[in-house]
Amino acid sequence: MSEFIVSARKYRPATFSTVVGQQSITSTLKNAIERGQLAHAYLFCGPRGVGKTTCARIFAKAINCMNPNGAEACNECESCRAFNEGRSLNIHELDAASNNSVDDIRALIEQVRIMPQIGKYSLFIIDEVHMLSQQAFNAFLKTLEEPPKHAIFILATTEKHKIIPTILSRCQVYDFNRIRVEDSVGYLKQIAQAEGVKYDEESLNLIAQKADGGMRDALSMFDKAVSFCNSELQYKQVAQTLNVLDYDTFFRMTDLLLGGDYVEALLQFDQVLAKGFSAQTFMSGLNQHMRDLLLAQGPAISLIELTGGLMERYKQQAQRCETNFLFGAISILMEADGKIKQSSNQRLLVELGLMKIAGLGKKKNNDSVIEFLEEYLLPELPSQITPVGVAVVNPSPKSNPIEKSVASSVVASSAVVQPQMSSMAAPNNVAQETVVTEKPTVESQPKEQQTVHHSSLAGLSILSLMRDDVPQVVESQTKKEDVKESEYDEQCAEKIAANREQVLKSILRERPRFVTAFEAMTFNGHTISVEVPTKALYEEIMRSKTEILLMIVRSAGIKGMIDLKVVVNEQVKTSRPIKLEDRIQYMTQKSPLILKLKKELDMEYE
Repeated sequence: MSEFIVSARKYRPATFSTVVGQQSITSTLKNAIERGQLAHAYLFCGPRGVGKTTCARIFAKAINCMNPNGAEACNECESCRAFNEGRSLNIHELDAASNNSVDDIRALIEQVRIMPQIGKYSLFIIDEVHMLSQQAFNAFLKTLEEPPKHAIFILATTEKHKIIPTILSRCQVYDFNRIRVEDSVGYLKQIAQAEGVKYDEESLNLIAQKADGGMRDALSMFDKAVSFCNSELQYKQVAQTLNVLDYDTFFRMTDLLLGGDYVEALLQFDQVLAKGFSAQTFMSGLNQHMRDLLLAQGPAISLIELTGGLMERYKQQAQRCETNFLFGAISILMEADGKIKQSSNQRLLVELGLMKIAGLGKKKNNDSVIEFLEEYLLPELPSQITPVGVAVVNPSPKSNPIEKSVASSVVASSAVVQPQMSSMAAPNNVAQETVVTEKPTVESQPKEQQTVHHSSLAGLSILSLMRDDVPQVVESQTKKEDVKESEYDEQCAEKIAANREQVLKSILRERPRFVTAFEAMTFNGHTISVEVPTKALYEEIMRSKTEILLMIVRSAGIKGMIDLKVVVNEQVKTSRPIKLEDRIQYMTQKSPLILKLKKELDMEYE
């Protein structure tokens, strides 16, 4: 068995023309060699595995070549053969990570004085130069600024910011770029053909993406994949051995979210977690996928670092996605990404984001429910409870639970409340819904003047609103049947009085700010009346009106309809302060020593 050499060493570039992804730098160095404009110090900086040390070695061999071919070394002269065989005395490499003291720099300075035996120059390649100590940098300054004519220094580093400015000012700085995915894939194809390895385009794209711009990392992953796949790279197996999420996962997840199928999306996410991937890794990959889909819709498609058939898949799926959907999905994922590191339940955070994106997919299918879908669904009302002004609509046995929840979330407004409910556009020019408290009737009016009462909306759901037959359903309900008379619980007031403590405990647990107002509530028939001292508290209660009525119904065991009347009365004195200033005044009136304690301890109210 022949000795195995890893691809990163076996196929390391030996000429400027074989360097991958750094054309601007190699062109500059070649021009400098051809014109004889060589600086005494160079600094190569950039990410790992992009060719810094490789270019330094090629440059060092080329400037000492006796018979150069333009700017390329001939690989035939004594200097080139000595370099290729590792016995050249003109090229010195120093690892600054393990030789970072002042004594090591002194030894280097002593070597600088020695004239080259073959060729014109002695080259000193110092790798990881940022690891030198401050004292070593200072000891190196004078020699670096004014070296002998035969000495050239090439410094390489991955962390340019750690090098002191006095060193930077003495060097020509070359910034190496990340190697693009297309360039990495092209080089991997050459190596695969040289090694007789069969491959598919997706496998090489996946390796290049995982390498994140480093060719050395890409070649290491290539060797690992070849060992696992037995000289035939298959996409699924490569994804498995590299422990990365394949593209199919994100294509399938996007299709589910586009269709609004959040249940299958959550099951798909559970499978991803079962494979050992973190929620953050999945969310980051999905965000990148959405970004690529957005770019694939326009001229910015060149920014996507993909090649071959994979690019075609992105174009096809991008045609099925609306721009608003992709913008919304990226916004939701970016918001979740900022919270996931601090979240105590990362899985729930990602699941909530997937459900929100699935909601965007439903909006895409029907614009008439855009405003309606923006609200969260409320819990299902008990079957015997019907809000004020809403006719009883019995759902079919096969109705979806989501439909029941939507139907139960519609609660009539009080006749005394001045702010009207926000209107929602109904299909086929159906007029805005109005609030009714009396016995509703539907008269024969022109179609454009008919009023849609709550009973019509209560029987609809998200799913039914998205169907094409919504206009016919609404019209048939308004034309063929009158709204049934609502029934009240005759013992409503007695039940509330009997279970008053239970009702207040329920409000205290869910909405403690409202307890003060409801402690003094009065009720007449099916109407509960409360007085509040401020308009702000009035608006807050009205926003939570449905939730409060549900709590009262459940706590008091009411079987029927109830309503809530809220009146602003500035003369009402709250028994418990709400604002910070009121609480401070309340406490100081009871205990004047609090002010004295505050002054002595120099404390502030919080």
